[in-house]
Amino acid sequence: MSFPDVAEYRVGLAGYGPAGSFFHAPLIAATPGLRLSAVVTRDPAKAERVRREHPGAEVVADAADLWDRSDLVVVASPNRTHVPLATEALKAGLPVVVDKPLAGTAADARELARLARERDLMLAVFHNRRWDGDFLTLRRLLPELGTVHRFESRFERWRPVPKGGWRETGGPGEVGGTLYDLGSHLVDQALQLFGPVSHVYAEADIRRAGVSNDDDAFVALTHASGTRSQLWMSAVAARLGPRFRVLGSQAAYVKWGLDPQEDRLRAGERPGDPHAFGGAGWGAEAPERWGRLGTEGDDRPVPTEHGAYQRFYEGVLASLREGAPPPVTADSAAATVAVLEAATLSARTGQVVPVPEG
Repeated sequence: MSFPDVAEYRVGLAGYGPAGSFFHAPLIAATPGLRLSAVVTRDPAKAERVRREHPGAEVVADAADLWDRSDLVVVASPNRTHVPLATEALKAGLPVVVDKPLAGTAADARELARLARERDLMLAVFHNRRWDGDFLTLRRLLPELGTVHRFESRFERWRPVPKGGWRETGGPGEVGGTLYDLGSHLVDQALQLFGPVSHVYAEADIRRAGVSNDDDAFVALTHASGTRSQLWMSAVAARLGPRFRVLGSQAAYVKWGLDPQEDRLRAGERPGDPHAFGGAGWGAEAPERWGRLGTEGDDRPVPTEHGAYQRFYEGVLASLREGAPPPVTADSAAATVAVLEAATLSARTGQVVPVPEG
């Protein structure tokens, strides 16, 4: 469904926690053709931040208040609310962006995708890490690696003291924990690079006192293509491993350090700001952080592609205006959730779990 006659789309944002305030709101504001029109929050401090950071946006108390104030609804509220809020918005006749993970189960994710198709409405999922600079670089380098036998990927942090909040202390119904949080990114990237997964083995543990959801996990994927992906996600890594180590039949690519876009967004910079990244251009990475491509004793640094989170909302706008496919489809997000479901079962049983075909 497209609205070619709309010059500027009003965007209603449900949630102003880290996802809403550091990612969605700034990226929406940086996209010509989108305007943040309303934000849902009942927290007085967050409401004050909205008024200060986005003075043109109205603060409302309930998601239902967005329906007549928006042409597009963005769901960036706690994970357990993704499915019900997206369902309500679609039934209200509005296209929707949902933060990752789309749902807690693949069945719920596919039902949302079905509802969007039935209503002829766009449904996109915010898997922003598809536009990390290192991931874009790796995609470009794949032909030089030959056949990739093993893909190692990590999102690790050192947070020995819990921060609190629903991701760490909520029950299973919150769809929290590091597996569904950081693991959503890692699994999605692996699927984008190497295709469908046939089997999953996983380990998930609670390492810190006062935490009730997994904070340290490992997932091993067997892709139908033959590649094996090994994914680490942790809040208790006292020494961080490489972000990527990709081993192919002709060469390897090794990259350390996380994409810098999140830190810059948290610092208040936005795409399009000429002073962002010290004037080097949005998503630029310093040469000392570049990865290396080659073989043992014969490798070279490879410039990292500029990260480009802004492309997600540019793609959303193209979908609304031109009927282009969403930048991340609900079906691809459902495939990620299916792997996470299998990983959860594997971690609980200690067994290798097959992934049902979608």
